[in-house]
Amino acid sequence: MIASNISRVCKIFGNVVSSLSGTKTYGIGKMQILRHSSRVTHPNPCSYQHRSHTCGQLRALDDGRTVTLCGWLQFKRMGKFFTLRDGYGVTQLFLPEQDPALAQKVEALPLESVLQVTGAVRRRPDGQQNQQMTTGDVEVVVHDVAILNKPDRKLPFNIRSFNKAKEALRLQYRYLDLRHPELQHNIRLRSQMVMDMREYLARDHGFIDVETPTLFKRTPGGAQEFVVPTRTAGRFYSLVQSPQQFKQLLVMGGLDRYFQIARCYRDEGARPDRQPEFTQVDIELGFTTQLGIQSLVEGLLRRCWPLGDLVTPFPRITYAQAIAQYGSDKPDLRFGWKLTDVTSTLRACGSELLERELAAPGAAAVALVVPDGSCHFSRSLRAQHAVRALIGRLRVQMADRLEASGVAVRQAGPHLVWVVDFPLFVEEEGRLVSAHHPFTRPHQEDEHLVHSNPSEARSQHFDLVLDGWEIGGGSMRIHEPALQRHVLETVLGEDTAPLQHLLDALASGAPPHGGIALGLDRLVALVCGAQSIRDVIAFPKTSDGRDLMADAPSDISREEYDLYHLTKPS
Repeated sequence: MIASNISRVCKIFGNVVSSLSGTKTYGIGKMQILRHSSRVTHPNPCSYQHRSHTCGQLRALDDGRTVTLCGWLQFKRMGKFFTLRDGYGVTQLFLPEQDPALAQKVEALPLESVLQVTGAVRRRPDGQQNQQMTTGDVEVVVHDVAILNKPDRKLPFNIRSFNKAKEALRLQYRYLDLRHPELQHNIRLRSQMVMDMREYLARDHGFIDVETPTLFKRTPGGAQEFVVPTRTAGRFYSLVQSPQQFKQLLVMGGLDRYFQIARCYRDEGARPDRQPEFTQVDIELGFTTQLGIQSLVEGLLRRCWPLGDLVTPFPRITYAQAIAQYGSDKPDLRFGWKLTDVTSTLRACGSELLERELAAPGAAAVALVVPDGSCHFSRSLRAQHAVRALIGRLRVQMADRLEASGVAVRQAGPHLVWVVDFPLFVEEEGRLVSAHHPFTRPHQEDEHLVHSNPSEARSQHFDLVLDGWEIGGGSMRIHEPALQRHVLETVLGEDTAPLQHLLDALASGAPPHGGIALGLDRLVALVCGAQSIRDVIAFPKTSDGRDLMADAPSDISREEYDLYHLTKPS
């Protein structure tokens, strides 16, 4: 009965409550309910501030109440109406005709002035309600306006005409860009998702949040790392790509349920879904299995998912199946269109040319059938069929083209899938390298191949893919020192000296363990429907890794060059 009543109340305010033990709140200006055991609390977004309500909080039930609002002047019209905006919404304010001095005071203010307004809430007259605003049933009759601050120059773009500003200009003035409701929504939703994750891991499952160093040393293999000079000549730090070694060491130290919202760094070219600095939800668990980690993550995403309930367990597909059927290890399962092997069919044609082409090692003929595709694709686009990877990309491009033409292709709702059984090693420039990282455990059935035929060994690595985007990758780890040394020295040809601390830790008695890292930026971007992860990061970099707002990276002084034993470029 209590749960039923709570659900009805939450629906009135636009919330969906899934269980008495959960925490759910989505959207700006909607009531938030946090549950701690049997206690229900309503967070106060105005505590310790100059306001009594936010600009997105007032409703018809507040009619007659005297309130104080704080925010930015967004719009003025007719000399008697203006709107005030804060991070929670917008409220219309009415300037009474009997106080012309107050109206003149507001009319003289530039937009984006910072105000504190006191007045009385009243229902809007019939026919004047604004259904596009959460506060559209009411307005505030102003008694007093305090000017807290005002712009001393014309701003580079109007917050209300957000999409008209170029991205470079928005990034240059990010502090203005952040005022827009879309970014407010994204950043606040990100915060709520992280809070739900923390509660799920720490409160419900006993994980501990451990901060690990950012300054570390170079890691063999992997992505290019940022180098940090020190005052000691010839000695350098490296910014961590991820807390991989640290989280394994924590489990070896007896902290067998670890997580961290971790900052990571890679000195690589940025893309819409990648930044030189990014955030991972990092998890490591001792005495577990691959299925245990996957089940934990499925529960984690169910807890923080803001778009309805997720169906678990997520389907699983092997790497070989993903490549064969979709031409990608990040398959978009929102539509069918599987690749079809037609090698045997073409061989049956008896063509000597085809027979020669298909005789090469690994050669295959692959077809992609697109329903009604010929009605929408140009001749040049139809001519692009090559190898599986190209067809896999073409599969997605064709779906994009069809949807741009108004043809419904992808199904609604999230489509998550685990991709498992990746290769343990891949060949690059004539040598084997780790397909993921050198601490990944081989598939149980293929452990003998690591010694006899490592290129054929599968790994206990697994990726989590959402709508064609990889949002997480994890694995079981090698916990035997002899096997780890063999992989590093014999298979990969790496110098083990930089990893001696890890080998020593393994030799001290390491439990079986595994973990995963979820890309928080990419996950939130997909949830928000953002075109780029820059739209869910408070202060992102450009595609070439620059901070346009602060003009970073920047030069340093001659004294700093000398201090860090660097040579100033001419």
